[in-house]
Amino acid sequence: MSNLSTDSANDKPEEACGVFGIFAPEEDVAKLTYFGLFALQHRGQESAGIAVLDGEHLLMHKDMGLVSRVFDEEMLRTLTGEIAVGHTRYSTTGSSRRVNAQPVLSRTRLGPVVLAHNGNLVNSTQLRRELLERHHTLVATTDSEEIVHAIGEAVDDGMDWISGTIHALKRCKGAFSLVMGTPDRLMGTRDPNGVRPLVLGQLGERYVLASETCALNIIGATYLRDIEPGELVSITAEGLTSHRWAVAEPKLCIFEMIYFARPDSRMNGESLYMYRERLGEMLALQSPVEADVVIAVPDSGTPAAIGYARQAGIPFQQGLIKNHYVGRTFIQPTQSMREAGIKMKLNPLPDVLAGKRVVIVDDSIVRGTTSRKIVKALKDAGAKEVHMRISSPPVTHPCFYGIDTDSQDQLIAATKSVQEIAHHIGVDSLAYLSKAGMFEAASSTGTNFCAACFTGNYPIEVPDSMRHAKLMLEKPTVAT
Repeated sequence: MSNLSTDSANDKPEEACGVFGIFAPEEDVAKLTYFGLFALQHRGQESAGIAVLDGEHLLMHKDMGLVSRVFDEEMLRTLTGEIAVGHTRYSTTGSSRRVNAQPVLSRTRLGPVVLAHNGNLVNSTQLRRELLERHHTLVATTDSEEIVHAIGEAVDDGMDWISGTIHALKRCKGAFSLVMGTPDRLMGTRDPNGVRPLVLGQLGERYVLASETCALNIIGATYLRDIEPGELVSITAEGLTSHRWAVAEPKLCIFEMIYFARPDSRMNGESLYMYRERLGEMLALQSPVEADVVIAVPDSGTPAAIGYARQAGIPFQQGLIKNHYVGRTFIQPTQSMREAGIKMKLNPLPDVLAGKRVVIVDDSIVRGTTSRKIVKALKDAGAKEVHMRISSPPVTHPCFYGIDTDSQDQLIAATKSVQEIAHHIGVDSLAYLSKAGMFEAASSTGTNFCAACFTGNYPIEVPDSMRHAKLMLEKPTVAT
């Protein structure tokens, strides 16, 4: 029987990170932040950190690894304070090293400011140059450190926390959802396009900020609303104030709704689980096929597969079993083990698949390496036919706003037609959801989203140097 090797797990776009913040003087803010980050672990697995503040008293711990590895009960007991800022990271800018773990810190005349960042600046090179010219010491290689130093610079030039933060934000171009802590306040903001999510919740009479609503649910907080694009909220002992620092032009990343965020989160007013089911229903209407069973690539393809099966009138079954306890391991199988088909991630069920015409639903294809291995495993398990259905359009362009995608020439849909991709991955048929179907399944209009990875229309101008590094110079042959 053919099975999937460990190196097949990386053929998906990776999210930048998850952010969390809480102002709750009567609560154990470090432990609440730990649980919030635990709920956001899917957004980044490389490093984790928590900073707590109590007046000008600052304590911080961060390290490489999963949240559960970085923190234990003893460590959390030492992190006492009223305000906490937490972060779990996947690197998109800056290498994967401890020095780049977050939160990041700047010390100012008004005391320390710590910052956790989700997203990516497109003017990072210019901002770094300006800060170095002003004799800032930058020890990390991330744009997040540049933002916190820009805030510190403005404060040291005489501004208060609100005006200084807004002054710094106006120097930043790109995607950024930020949670910041100072001696007396918790702040949160999104860039004017709101590319990356940030939500506001309430725990008793106190406030919580998080990348997703699932991080509110885990600590018993109530979701209040999304932080608006171009809005800065400031939370102090006196309560919450809102400051509009830029005109909002909403462009939430559509991939957040299709894949990145947990299905039990809500985003842009949507239940993501229900949205993904509707994607599957739309896919069945657009690309039906005669089959005996519908299965999903777990876990991300499951809601869409359920929707597809219901609309198509074909039974949904588990055809692939996922090992949920496989994380990023330091112990790698040998090449001979890979060749023998070591069972690490997914294992097909011959009882479900043998002799059947199978529809397998996934949320995306990036390079095609994982899909090819999955299809081979299904056929080795006895599937008579394998028809792949993808609940998003072809990914034809790289992201510059906080998703770690390959350069364009490595994206299979940028260089091959749908028929060529089908042949490459070994399926009997392949179909993607249309762009119109993707937007129609959402309650919001398509103009509310960034869909640059599908269209190449980037809502935030990208410098030529960044474009040339990731985009193909000649017009690609894209999947249609």
